[in-house]
Amino acid sequence: MAEVRSVAKRSGYSDPELFRFAGSMEGLPEWVDPVHTSGAAPWQRNAQEWFAHVAIVLPGVVIAGLLALAGRELADLIGNELLGVGGAPVSPILIAILLGLLIRNAIGLPESYQAGLRLCLQRVLRFGVALLGLHLSLATVGSIGLVALPLVAASIATALLVVSLINRLLGLPARLGTLVAVGTAICGNSAIVATAPAIRAREDEVSYAVGCVTLFGLLALGIHPFLAHSLFDGNALHAGLFLGTAIHDTAQVAGAGLLYRQQFGGAEALDAAMVTKLLRNMFMVLVIPGMALIYHRRGEERASGMRPALRQVVPFFVFGFLGLALLRTLGDLGTEPFGGALDSAVWTRIVETGVAASAWCLTLAMAAVGLGTDLSRLRTLGLRPLAVGFAAAVTVGAVSALLIRGLAPVASGG
Repeated sequence: MAEVRSVAKRSGYSDPELFRFAGSMEGLPEWVDPVHTSGAAPWQRNAQEWFAHVAIVLPGVVIAGLLALAGRELADLIGNELLGVGGAPVSPILIAILLGLLIRNAIGLPESYQAGLRLCLQRVLRFGVALLGLHLSLATVGSIGLVALPLVAASIATALLVVSLINRLLGLPARLGTLVAVGTAICGNSAIVATAPAIRAREDEVSYAVGCVTLFGLLALGIHPFLAHSLFDGNALHAGLFLGTAIHDTAQVAGAGLLYRQQFGGAEALDAAMVTKLLRNMFMVLVIPGMALIYHRRGEERASGMRPALRQVVPFFVFGFLGLALLRTLGDLGTEPFGGALDSAVWTRIVETGVAASAWCLTLAMAAVGLGTDLSRLRTLGLRPLAVGFAAAVTVGAVSALLIRGLAPVASGG
């Protein structure tokens, strides 16, 4: 009997793999088992890790891309089919943002989408901003920068002063007021994150400041392009200067500039907005150490020896933007691109492709802004932090508008 059982154990029909094979369709094996990397070569492990990363970010990137496409199609549908005006009277980027907000706050998104949305908001956005450099020469960047410099300096100084005063009147922690001020005056959440360790801000203060800047920056993204068009009588340069100084975050400025270009046809507005915004970003080099010094002298943060990383103070995509602007400058010198090393038609296609890719990157990032904004989190801020954020946003916008109307026409020759 024991011998029979032993034969049964050795029988091929007792192998479970046989039944797995027989039960599969057309004799094909079931879906592959998880890959074990213990015996894989280094290049195979690297490739597998890359595929795993793609699988993680793909859901968020795909849904943001679908919203970007939906924004363009719906804008054309509204213009051609509903209104019959032969164009898009509503910006595709605005539709993409609103669709993203609707999905996030009416339906909700699983956690599996967050990695892809972060990729769009960070790397894709920065790549798009850097590609904008192909649209400008260094001479154009310099001319816009000269006009924008006094506007940026005055707006930053006013925001820091006014927000500090209002913060004291409302009795909020000084660190919270500082974070809201630098976030509003310089470059949104990047400035908040970079300033927080320098003044030893608490986690809840950072969260409140980020919430304020996100809320009012998002509102400005949708309102300011139309406000700028009205305030400056359709002058695209002045509208771009206003967008670049009055809106908080780099992503929001890029979105507003693209919205203005799509809505009113002023391509110069996006160029001026981004040059102005990148100039604001550079002020972090001065403002963040200044904030740390103030707190050190007050004796409140004597133990603070922390300094933000260089990539936080001066984002690397700024250098990418300037590098591509230099490339555009060199390519446009003389009668032939790069002294005849490249055909004029090829160079034109390269520039046009880069500019179009930049627009798509920015649109993708703006769809991710809508999908990543959870409005329910803003309810926890309370009225006083919101009042500080609102005062900061209004102050920066008002100062920017007044200075542009007074100074920019003189500086730009009319």
